[in-house]
Amino acid sequence: MVREPAVAGAFYDARAATLAAEVDGWLSAGAAPAPALAVMVPHAGYVYSGAVAGATFARVALPARVIVLGPNHTGLGHAGAALWPAGAWRTPLGSVPVDPELTAALAAAPGVAADRLAHLREHSLEVEVPFLQRARPDVALAALCLGPLSFAACEALGTAVGAAARAAGALVVASSDMSHYLPAAEARRRDLRALDRLLALDAEGLYDVVRREGITMCGIVPATVMLVAARALGATGAELVRYAHSGEVSGDDDAVVGYAGVVVR
Repeated sequence: MVREPAVAGAFYDARAATLAAEVDGWLSAGAAPAPALAVMVPHAGYVYSGAVAGATFARVALPARVIVLGPNHTGLGHAGAALWPAGAWRTPLGSVPVDPELTAALAAAPGVAADRLAHLREHSLEVEVPFLQRARPDVALAALCLGPLSFAACEALGTAVGAAARAAGALVVASSDMSHYLPAAEARRRDLRALDRLLALDAEGLYDVVRREGITMCGIVPATVMLVAARALGATGAELVRYAHSGEVSGDDDAVVGYAGVVVR
């Protein structure tokens, strides 16, 4: 049961050697890695967000087991928390095994259902996998694709994710972009409102400000679940590694997408 790449050649290079060199370059540009409990990284095409994701992963001494949480952009499959059930995830760099024990622990969490359909065309988890492969070649993962959950559902799931991560010594990875298609200054203003709550480790405050102010942060549910899990793991602080937007690459500041990389320790 292999999850084949859906966006290789579109969001990132489909040539293994080129992809490895690009990812290695971004990973080598960061500070010395240190243990962490969780991260939030963007999931756009690498030309736009690869440097932010790489700088963030570079700050982390990646463990051998990772839980990846991403939003469901396609609307396919289970509307709650869709769990890839077994097998491996393939990229042009090779295959990453699905961790059976970690996946079984998540399968028992509230609102989780084994479902491949939600994952088949979804890019938000796939684009993180090459970074995991290059940072830790022996990495294994468990993958949840998340629909539009209430805060109460995020809290229940995050508690279970935290327990599973603690038992496995796993890093929790939330995949999210920030504001979409706003002028650069307005996107930054709105994004900093959300990031203020995220850096305060305030899961409910993050969820509420994004909903109340209409901040188009597509991975609000994964980020909220990640924060709940991190607090359950004993998190004491978070660091904004880098903030950027698509206009820095395209030259168009009139309608940008924001990207942020955060490490929680």
